[in-house]
Amino acid sequence: MPITLASIKQQLDRKIGENLTVVAQAGRKKVTRRKGTLKETYPAVFVVALDQDENAFERVSYSYADLLTKSIQITFDDEEQAS
Repeated sequence: MPITLASIKQQLDRKIGENLTVVAQAGRKKVTRRKGTLKETYPAVFVVALDQDENAFERVSYSYADLLTKSIQITFDDEEQAS
């Protein structure tokens, strides 16, 4: 089954409030890792509230297209513990 933006949003809707790690491509060979909590989902973007101990700003938003095109990867804490 092909992955669509709508299916990505539905999957994230079920995970609101859970802790996650976002790995984003920041350049040619650079990646940034941010830990936080999935706070809200909107029609085109989702919002992650970041841990204040590790980050200089409070929240960041990403589009569902970022996940679809694999420019970011998200891993929920409960998925890390299961593996």
